[in-house]
Amino acid sequence: MTQNFSFEVKAADGTARTGVINTCRGEIRTPAFMPVGTAATVKAMKPETVRQTGADILLGNTYHLMLRPTAERIHRLGGLHKFMNWDRPILTDSGGFQVMSLAKLRKITEEGVAFQSHIDGSSHMLSPERSMEIQRLLGSNIVMAFDECTSYPATKAEAEVSMLLSMRWAKRSFDAFHDGSEHAKKNALFGIVQGGVFENLRRHSVAALKEINCQGYAVGGLAVGEGQEVMFEVLDYTMPQMSKTKPRYLMGVGKPDDIVGAVERGIDMFDCVLPSRSGRTGQAFTRRGTVNMKNARHTDDPRPLDENCSCTACCNYSRAYIAHLFRGNELLGLMLLTEHNLTYYQDLMTGLRAAIADQKLQQFVNSFHEKRAMGDIEPL
Repeated sequence: MTQNFSFEVKAADGTARTGVINTCRGEIRTPAFMPVGTAATVKAMKPETVRQTGADILLGNTYHLMLRPTAERIHRLGGLHKFMNWDRPILTDSGGFQVMSLAKLRKITEEGVAFQSHIDGSSHMLSPERSMEIQRLLGSNIVMAFDECTSYPATKAEAEVSMLLSMRWAKRSFDAFHDGSEHAKKNALFGIVQGGVFENLRRHSVAALKEINCQGYAVGGLAVGEGQEVMFEVLDYTMPQMSKTKPRYLMGVGKPDDIVGAVERGIDMFDCVLPSRSGRTGQAFTRRGTVNMKNARHTDDPRPLDENCSCTACCNYSRAYIAHLFRGNELLGLMLLTEHNLTYYQDLMTGLRAAIADQKLQQFVNSFHEKRAMGDIEPL
């Protein structure tokens, strides 16, 4: 089993907890938000700037990196950490979600997923064993088991077939990961709970993954269109089944209020493209809700985007300037707003960690919702 990976819960408030994941690349403070660096880059950001926002860990993607520039090339160049100049922990997702979304370009069998590249149409096979090989070549610190992300909506019968396939693939992922290599000894494998929106299927999946005994567990197949209320319902009956001594990761989530609600229910880790993608389209996250910087109301506003934010955008530039950048399609606008959004997300995680440690989570959550309900500051 892994020698350099461990998780310690430092404090709890209700079912929420704060702690530290120890890796061979450093500590990850939980609850943690992982910026998404799909193709070995967080779009519009330098890795140094991502670290300055407060991020302890990044996410990379098996599917995209296996196609371009290829895992083998990255390995020859020293691994993903060196390749992208990020010396902190990296989690890589297995590629399952991406190949499932290819629809007409892929075919699922017991072996794995045969698919055509969206880049050049070339043929590939992604199996549990190949996914583990790619993530090992990349040098991932948290490796995700290969799974089928169950589509939504799905019937119970469809969700069951999908979940059982994912559990068989999880066992094959575990066997392929624990190959006696130095990589396996130093890093960790997380299993992924599936089962759609069906309680007994989720329970079955958790039990199967406990049997396999991964070092952490993710909840997959959510934030795919079911809505927040259903997502929270699934967490309400899934989380009590999960190991209390291992990290819990909610994949692909999400909006700030999604994260707060999931932390209340005991989730430790999150990732989502939302803060970076929104930053590139002019949407900013603030303590008083979301703000569209393309709106004409900002064109003469000398005030910062968020007076309580310490990012470069808020400390040095006005709303008027940021609005000007977006109207002129200037790249600096994308960079500043992406940095701001990632800073906001990391500040949110810092606040959640402190509130749990101080046994004041409910006060923090109440204040979070009250401020967002106020709406943006009045225009001048």
